[in-house]
Parts: sequence; C-alpha cells; structure tokens
Amino acid sequence: MTARAPARAARVPFHDLRDLHALDGVQAEIDAALLRVSRSGRYLLGPELEAFEEEYARYCENSHCVGVGSGLAALELTLRALGVKEGDEVVVPGHTYIATWLAVSATGARPVPVEPETDSYVIDPGRLAAAITPRTKAVMPVHTYGHPVDLDAVEAVTAPRGIPVVEDAAQAHGARYKGRRIGSRYAAAFSFYPGKNLGALGDGGAVVTSDAELAGRIRLLRNYGSREKYEHEVCGTNSRLDEMQAAALRAKLPYLDAWNARRNTIAAHYAEGLSGLPGVTPPAVRPWAGPVWHQYVLRAAHREELRRALAEAGVESLIHYPTAVHRSGAYAGTSSVPLPRSERLAAEVLSLPMGPQLTARDAETVISAVRHATENSHV
Repeated sequence: MTARAPARAARVPFHDLRDLHALDGVQAEIDAALLRVSRSGRYLLGPELEAFEEEYARYCENSHCVGVGSGLAALELTLRALGVKEGDEVVVPGHTYIATWLAVSATGARPVPVEPETDSYVIDPGRLAAAITPRTKAVMPVHTYGHPVDLDAVEAVTAPRGIPVVEDAAQAHGARYKGRRIGSRYAAAFSFYPGKNLGALGDGGAVVTSDAELAGRIRLLRNYGSREKYEHEVCGTNSRLDEMQAAALRAKLPYLDAWNARRNTIAAHYAEGLSGLPGVTPPAVRPWAGPVWHQYVLRAAHREELRRALAEAGVESLIHYPTAVHRSGAYAGTSSVPLPRSERLAAEVLSLPMGPQLTARDAETVISAVRHATENSHV
C-alpha cells in the first residue's frame, strides 16, 4: 500500500526541550528546585549534589556516584583515576561521538578503534581481542544511541587480562543489560547534556561505580586535587556538577523510567511502520537488551534524498555522526587499521525525531513521511 504524502503543516520537531519540560508538570518542579538553590546560598559541592549523587547511584543499582562538569570530564577523570597516561592505549568504538576519543587523548594515551556491529551500532565484541596489546590500560565501550553493549562478551576478553571496562553511558540513562541497569557494574560515565534522556539545564556529568577507591580518586581530581581547601594532593582540575544542575536533575529523575517507556512506545511504532522498506534499515535490538532509545537511528542507502523529503514533509532529522572520528581533522591519519564499517555508518545513519514528548500521531506522521519518500521516489 502506497503511503499518502503527509500534510506539510504536520511539523514534527527533532527534539524540543520546552515540550519535554511541559510533560507531567516537570517545568514547575524544575523552577521550584532552582529557586530553592538560588535562595540557599550554596552553589557548589552542597546538599543538592550530595542528594543527587546518592539518588542516582541508587537508581543505577550501584554504590557510588560522583558528579562532574560534563560527560567528557566523566570519561577523562575516570581514566586518569585509573592511572591511564601517555604511552598507554585505550580501546574505543570506531562509531561514536568524538568525546569518547577526546577523553583518551586528554590523558596522553592513544585511542585504538574497534569496528561496530552494523545493525545495533555498538562496538563488536568479536573484534575486541585483536585490538588488545600490552599497552592496553582500559576498554571503553559506548552504549550507542541507548542500546547496551554486550558487556559479558566484552568482559570475557578483558577480565582474564585484568583490563578495566569503563562504560561510556552518555546515551543510556536507565537502559538495562540482561535485566541489570547500565551503570550497575564497575564504572560508567554519564552525560547530562540537556538533550539526553536525563538532561540538565547545561553541561553536567557523573561517574557511577562500585569501587569506593575509584570514586574517591575522581572526587579528588574534580576539585583541584583537594579534599581540604588549599591542600592539594595531586594535580587535579575544576570539574564539579553545580548545585543548580544537580537540583534540576533531581526534579527530573523520578520521571526518567516513565519517559523512557514512552520512548520505547515510539520506537515500537517506528519499527512496525518502517519494516520492509527498500533502502531503509531500522536498528536491531538484541534479545537481552533493554534500550532507552536516546536516538532512533535508521540506515538509509540514499540518506540525503530521504532527509530532504522528510524536511519537505515537515519532519526534522539529524545525522549522528556524519564523519567517522578517524576521518575528522582531529584524528585524521591516526588509525592504521581500516574502518570500513564505521565509514559506512557515517554515510548512512539518519536519526528520526525521538523523545517522550512525541505522540502516537507524531510517530505516524514520521512513518508516513518516510514511507512516502521511499515508495514514491528514488530514495
């Protein structure tokens, strides 16, 4: 059956934080939290951060949470706390946002890329062992777009070698792997960038860990290497999740599971409505995975044509990520290993609107636009 062309007036934005905060009365709760902090006189390393760290650690089914200034800082400070330094290597995915690689470079170590699975987009554990060398000091898989990595398969490679796994969970707030929360294992770094499933009102991040000593070292590093004012034990930095951001995150955290459930509903609509289309491949979901659909990412053989057709129908889309990291100016020529899968994904991935603020009608508008574009054009 040929899809009708959607009405141009039925605009579906990619993601609108104003619509998100209008859900469930959350905007009023955020406003009250910010006013509470503003009147408290405590703006850094205060009670809001302490409460959020406790609440988020518990949410992630873990023992410790350390709030920091960004998701990138969460990754970098975890690696630094593990002693990663110049001359070391850290294994990373070839298909990811550049922050994963930048965190490694910031320590002086070298990022060693591994190709992704082409249907779920996460790192391929079957290719991991070949990337391990005597210089490997950590493996940093990414739960790409909110779909968990096969952590047991990763640890089957790393555990016998004594290599720690630092999960980049920047897109996986609330996701589950074989029933357990992402963040419930050794160490996971989260971003609270505003557009994340759990987003702040600016930059923010956190490390969740089961290791009290690791948490202590990260706390030291985030605050100038200091436990007591003017006593600096190590060369640290300034990367603290401030009280305003912590308060806003506390207001939103109780809604995270419900909002993720709405994302799953939209994803299910997309999966059903977009199956079988020529030239378009919806993302795969592993049977043990509980994804949270930070993004809903298709592969499209003729991406630019499809994207133009969606724009004409009033459907916004984005590309995550249009350039493979090893082809970016920052890392051009740094990888001696061919990465054809990463380059192919960079040429084909297209992200559709996703978020708990979307309705079933919005999903149908998107589906209709994609189907019309693929069935009635050269896309």
